Amino acid sequence: MAKIAITQIKSRINAPAVQKRTLDALGLHKMNRTVVLEDTPSILGMVKKVSHLVKVEPAN
Repeated sequence: MAKIAITQIKSRINAPAVQKRTLDALGLHKMNRTVVLEDTPSILGMVKKVSHLVKVEPAN
């Protein structure tokens, strides 16, 4: 499967609790951290919920 690199670019301080838990589920706990995950529908759905806080790129 294809992989995507997800980087948190904005702070989670004023985000609702649901979005904070979504970031935790993606493995993002601090700003400017990057995780590489599989490109699955469930991951893409989580990314869509916090799209204003993260940057998504294809992983190498």
